[in-house]
Amino acid sequence: MSEETKDSKNKEAVKKTTKAAEPKAAKKTTKPKAPKKTTKPKAPKKTTKPKVEKKATKPKAEKKASKAVIEPKVEKEIIESDITVSNEQSEELQNTESTKEDSKSEDSSKEDFLNDFDWNLFEEGIETIKDEKLSEFEKLVEENFVDTYNESVIEGTIISLTDREAIIDINAKSEGVISLNEFRYNPDLKVGDKVEVLVDIQEDKTGQLVLSHRKARTIKAWDRVNEAHDNSTVVTGFVKCRTKGGMIVDVFGLEAFLPGSQIDVKPIRDYDQYVNKNMEFKVVKINHEFKNVVVSHKALIEADIELQKKEIIGQLEKGQVLEGTVKNITTYGVFIDLGGVDGLIHITDLSWNRINHPSEILELDQKLNVVILDFDDDKSRIQLGVKQLSAHPWESLDSDLKEGDKIKGKVSVLADYGAFIEVVDGVEGLVHVSEMSWSTHLRSAQDFVKVGDEVEAVILTLDREERKMSLGIKQLSSDPWTDITKKYPVGSKHSGIVRNFTNFGIFVELEEGIDGLVYISDLSWTVKVKHPSELFATGDTIDVVVLELDSEARKLSLGHKQTMDNPWDAYDKSFAEGTSHNATISDSNDKGATIIFNDDITAFVPNRHLVKEDGNNLKKGDTADFKVIEYNKDFKRVVMSHTVLFNDQEKKNVKESLKKVNVKESDKSTLGDLDVLADLKKKMVNDEKKKK
Repeated sequence: MSEETKDSKNKEAVKKTTKAAEPKAAKKTTKPKAPKKTTKPKAPKKTTKPKVEKKATKPKAEKKASKAVIEPKVEKEIIESDITVSNEQSEELQNTESTKEDSKSEDSSKEDFLNDFDWNLFEEGIETIKDEKLSEFEKLVEENFVDTYNESVIEGTIISLTDREAIIDINAKSEGVISLNEFRYNPDLKVGDKVEVLVDIQEDKTGQLVLSHRKARTIKAWDRVNEAHDNSTVVTGFVKCRTKGGMIVDVFGLEAFLPGSQIDVKPIRDYDQYVNKNMEFKVVKINHEFKNVVVSHKALIEADIELQKKEIIGQLEKGQVLEGTVKNITTYGVFIDLGGVDGLIHITDLSWNRINHPSEILELDQKLNVVILDFDDDKSRIQLGVKQLSAHPWESLDSDLKEGDKIKGKVSVLADYGAFIEVVDGVEGLVHVSEMSWSTHLRSAQDFVKVGDEVEAVILTLDREERKMSLGIKQLSSDPWTDITKKYPVGSKHSGIVRNFTNFGIFVELEEGIDGLVYISDLSWTVKVKHPSELFATGDTIDVVVLELDSEARKLSLGHKQTMDNPWDAYDKSFAEGTSHNATISDSNDKGATIIFNDDITAFVPNRHLVKEDGNNLKKGDTADFKVIEYNKDFKRVVMSHTVLFNDQEKKNVKESLKKVNVKESDKSTLGDLDVLADLKKKMVNDEKKKK
């Protein structure tokens, strides 16, 4: 209903009331402009101002009450009541006029009316309102009036539906409109439905009140979610889709996150089975900063099975056999659901036989009997077993088996330290890698056997109480060290394979199980070896000579250079001490110089032996005569000197001079001879000083 229509109706109603209440005698006293004041056109416009509305709710004097805004509905009711009252008064006046006996009674009634009539209110265009009527009006305003300036959620009624919009009545000045897009979630929307709305725009450019259902629904949704979280109430949500790590759930119009771990007490493998379904949840977490809501369906299930769980835990005892369901399979074991209580079967307690993964014998959701092995004080960690329900395989092992007996089995497991041989189902023996071959050169078990091989072995140790067995394979063949002295006597020459290097030598394998050590000093006659890898590589075949043999300690000392002649034997004469050689200095350093004669001999000249006759030192590249002052064949050491050559010559000259002097003295010494001797002595002293 438009404002103009309401204003015209108000004017007509006021005119009727004033005409009905006004007597004929009033025509003489009433002013001509008074009726116009009773229907002021601006009064309905004041209804849109919130300040005027607030004043209308408070009881005040008659003048202030005259300025109060009357809501269209309430105003209509008051006007209609006034019209009925005025009609009754008019009927009474007509009756009185018809029953008038004389003119005196008519005049007295007119005088009474004039005396009681309030001319001031009549001039202002306001009828007299009783206090009871005023309080009733205020009550109606408080109950029915909707403040469009308030941003709170309002409940409205759908009065009309179009192709695009819904017309909503919220008891305001005008109806509001909402796009039908906001009601997509409710395809069954119809006229008369109550909906929650929020005033979006009080008045658009066309004067229309615009409402929003989406905003109101969001505000109410957060209120409901917070209330559900605080009170731990159960809510119903719609699973919209699957996402990473869980599901997206619509709760009260809000998108909440359902983690995969919170769907059920058991792991969920197919998330798609819950999509597009309604489920019950508990709101477990709300992040107001990021507007995130987390819900849980598992919490409801846990609450249901909590009592059952307490009953089961209270009855648990070690050795008790229960039925369970495989809940989860891991590499280290299997988790069993015992009816609300979880227990773990370690992989070693699944079977007496060795298994690589629990999935080899069990599958998910499989039901099986288990025995309780152990649990902690609060019974939160329960250890279960399956193999304990059957007899131990060691009990079925042949009682006649003893140490030294030969036995056959299949290789079940390989390790770096050996191989496990399954003798019978559930009974295994260990063959250490050292028991696979007589060779002292340790290798990996994979070099001898592989998984699945059928092998024969000898029982070395057997402990039925500890249920342990050790086996050996090399014992099936004879020990090569039993007749070692015959095969490899001292001084005998053989060929072997280089198996390993050390800093002090190499290990040479003469045959399977017999290794010997060649020390680094026995590798070459001429080469000074810092590490054996300089001469040989692993796998090389070399000739060796047996130097020492200890059969009890299983030690064999070998030599490689002994298989060849010592080239230094030929240098005993050519490089003997005192022999002289003409050579060129190959290299020099702060300690001296080196001279290379051939591949075998490299001589060393100390610095003090590099001094020439003129007092200067020989340098790299200089060629001169040198004398061998030291020769050691064992240590391959040759030391030479250049200085000693002219020193020897000087000594020789001195001796010859002394001989001449002695001859002359025998004849007769002269003063000149004494001078020659003095000069010679002086020269010898200087030479000695230079040497120092």
